[in-house]
Amino acid sequence: MSLTGTPFLYTTVVLSVVALFLPLVLWSRMRGPRPLRAAARVLMLLFAQGTAVTLVFVLVNNQNNLYDNWADLLGTGDHVQQAADLGRDGTGGISVKRLPKVRQTFRQAQGPGMRAAGGVRVTQLRGRVSGVNAEVYVWLPPQYDDPAYRHRKFPVVEVLPGYPGSAKAWFGSLKAHEQLLPLMRSGRVAPFILVAPRTNLLAGVDTGCANIPGQVNADTWLSIDVPKMVTDNFRAEPAPRGWAVAGYSAGAHCAVKLAVAHPDRYRAAVSMSGYNDPIGERNSLAAQTPALRAANNPYLMLRKAAAPPPVALYLSGQSGDGYQAGLALEAAAKAPTTVRVVFLPRSAGGHTMALWRPQVDTVFRWLTLQMGESQAKGRDTSVAGTAPGTPGTAPGTPGATPRSPSTGGSTRAALASGTASRAGAARKP
Repeated sequence: MSLTGTPFLYTTVVLSVVALFLPLVLWSRMRGPRPLRAAARVLMLLFAQGTAVTLVFVLVNNQNNLYDNWADLLGTGDHVQQAADLGRDGTGGISVKRLPKVRQTFRQAQGPGMRAAGGVRVTQLRGRVSGVNAEVYVWLPPQYDDPAYRHRKFPVVEVLPGYPGSAKAWFGSLKAHEQLLPLMRSGRVAPFILVAPRTNLLAGVDTGCANIPGQVNADTWLSIDVPKMVTDNFRAEPAPRGWAVAGYSAGAHCAVKLAVAHPDRYRAAVSMSGYNDPIGERNSLAAQTPALRAANNPYLMLRKAAAPPPVALYLSGQSGDGYQAGLALEAAAKAPTTVRVVFLPRSAGGHTMALWRPQVDTVFRWLTLQMGESQAKGRDTSVAGTAPGTPGTAPGTPGATPRSPSTGGSTRAALASGTASRAGAARKP
């Protein structure tokens, strides 16, 4: 039975009701020796507590899409077939353009929200370069099957969840496709293809979207294998002009890092409540050593770049949870890199879906402008924190918090030296 399926939810509800009524009906009717009756009553109480805890877990998991299946929950899932050393560019010397086309079979995705707004499709992809074997979810804009657009290629946004997090979270929890459908139909947002690849690739750890020889090639999976599959199977615009990446929490860190590291693959990135130093996620593989942390820290990457990458970055967050990380990137960026930082007050919510869900409208309006999408008509250019549906205040406006040269609780000096502590860098919910 699927962990996120409706049958499992209904089963836990029924069991919880049964567990509640069992003691009421049988408590005084127990027969037999006193020790046996006592043991039976204890078991009924434990059964009631266990079903109650399970029901709460299922409700929370369905709401936030934390664990996609039983393997993710139990820590037995492993989607890495091999993790060769692919070198600095993550290709292993392979000419990606010369690889044969990837032809995939897609089916209707299952789970909460998967049939809404035209439906989300899913395929199992074996990454030829990365060695990753995992699912990829795709949602097509309403214009895709319109005969008037039959010769048209569409821009793409890869959407990444936090950790732990399901690839379906942007559809199930954030309801991005349901929010964007009317905006795309009206022309206020460009007709983006949304692509959600699995990021939870190894049991019990966050890959940090990094390439780590012998362990995982998550960067290559996200920035090479998945984009190639999408362009081979759909009318998608080529990279980097037509590609962007967006994420929240750990996915936000990944989004910015991928865009800064690969301006030849992405034009823009969106970060909601992200961080720069990989140590911001305690279970990140990219935080294992100072060298890995520095190599996967977009703040240090911008500072050390031989030439500023031509990418646009949008970062939103609360004080201590993404905002300072955005300011650090803004301070390190040089043209043609552009950075927009949006401050969100504590009253907007914590490190939860309730904070990120209302931002979908605003960040996709911003992406529409950055991607140069001429087909989006009548666009509202108010993409700061005061745009419709998004709480917050843009930096520099009344009510914004003072600028702070920190990121994820670590000072710039500590980040540069690799001495920032896990305790200091931990995000606060």
